[in-house]
Amino acid sequence: MKMRILMALAIVAIGYSAIAGNDKQETMNVNTEESKVVWLGKKVTGEHAGHISLADGQLMFDGDKLTGGSFEMDMTTITNTNLEKEETNQKLVGHLKSDDFFGVEKFPKSTFVITNVEEKKGGKYHVQGDLTIKGITKSIDFPAQITMLDSKAVATAAITIDRSEFDVRFGSGSFFDNLGDKVIYDDFTLDITLVANK
Repeated sequence: MKMRILMALAIVAIGYSAIAGNDKQETMNVNTEESKVVWLGKKVTGEHAGHISLADGQLMFDGDKLTGGSFEMDMTTITNTNLEKEETNQKLVGHLKSDDFFGVEKFPKSTFVITNVEEKKGGKYHVQGDLTIKGITKSIDFPAQITMLDSKAVATAAITIDRSEFDVRFGSGSFFDNLGDKVIYDDFTLDITLVANK
């Protein structure tokens, strides 16, 4: 009888330990107002930059260790910040939203989902995941930094993307000849800051 009681207590203890261990897993929601995405694209004759708003996002942690996450960009919110003339600015933004570039009417959202995380030292990580733009998904990887604060986590990363892999080929010297100084480079960057609250 005593043996059965001891076994029962042991099973309860093991179950409790498993539950307690799972308590370390935490999902933090990204604050889309505090977070930001800054894009930069370059061409032979110069460069353009702007912002894209975040629609949603989560970061997952085991204690203070990043284990996963995802975020969603609202491509309809693309802006330009380096052209002061309103007419020129709006013309560029309209072109970026068109089918020549991101086709936002058909593909209003772009997403990134973490598939693997390798922890380094000092809050640094090597992140791998699936990026979807214009309905096309490619695996990318990049370094990231996580800073843990009292009630939030701040994740920063600079991601270089080859737009041609996502069928964004307008002005690409990789696909069109005789463009001269109208060539737009295939690589563009996203500087991402995700602020996630507990």
